[in-house]
Amino acid sequence: TMGNMMRSVSARDKVNRNNHDSSLKGSEEDMVVVLQDYPSSEISEPIHRMGEKLKLIAQEAYWWRVRSTQATEESFIPNSHVAKVYHGWLFEGVDRQKAEALLSLPGNRVGSFMVRESSRERGLYSLSVKHWIVKHYRIYRLENSWYYISPRLTFQCLEDMINHYSDFADGLCCALTSPCLSGNTPPSEAISGAPPVVMRRNFDWKKVDRQQLDSTDNCSDSMLSYGVRNSIAAYLSFSESQNAAQKKEANRKKKCKSVYALPESAHENMSFRC
Repeated sequence: TMGNMMRSVSARDKVNRNNHDSSLKGSEEDMVVVLQDYPSSEISEPIHRMGEKLKLIAQEAYWWRVRSTQATEESFIPNSHVAKVYHGWLFEGVDRQKAEALLSLPGNRVGSFMVRESSRERGLYSLSVKHWIVKHYRIYRLENSWYYISPRLTFQCLEDMINHYSDFADGLCCALTSPCLSGNTPPSEAISGAPPVVMRRNFDWKKVDRQQLDSTDNCSDSMLSYGVRNSIAAYLSFSESQNAAQKKEANRKKKCKSVYALPESAHENMSFRC
């Protein structure tokens, strides 16, 4: 399987994590992206161009039967020329060089991204982001199956990670804006039934309930992703402990600076020797 890609929302869905991941793949229509023109322009006019998204009809050994999202005709293409795409942003078996080529296609902008699984070892992921150049970040996985790019911030699933870095760059070259469009697929052709990546770029912080900031519970109706709430809760806890220590130190210094004022009658009776 491709790991804990998405977090289930009900208790019954958490019985078997591996089965849940498999059902997510099977619940949506399989899509593939073309990695290089086929056939080569040196042979004839290409039928499919790099970056084009196709619907996967059947996998027949080396040849896969596919259909264009904008036509009804079916055709065959070598499986070495395509890669499967899940949820619009999770690319299977796309290497670093191909990721850079796809993100450099027209239609992508600064912040366009993809999560890609290693072509050499399944279960290893990287995040590729388009900036002035395409940047790559290794995604690490803990023994408890949580993910992280920076060890100071971990996420229960890849979706939480994507949502967090859509809110804040937080160490990346820029905040994530939209999944890699892979060239010429219009937004209306998005995968049916795929769990969307919520890009929470613009909202009023004044409308956020403080209880949502303090709580690390998994609330699906929260305006903030689980990773963001977890980070804020940790920051607030750390800040409160720092403020308490600073206040205690200030009180101690204040006591040290206190002086005893003698009454005026005492000053009159005091004599000084030169």
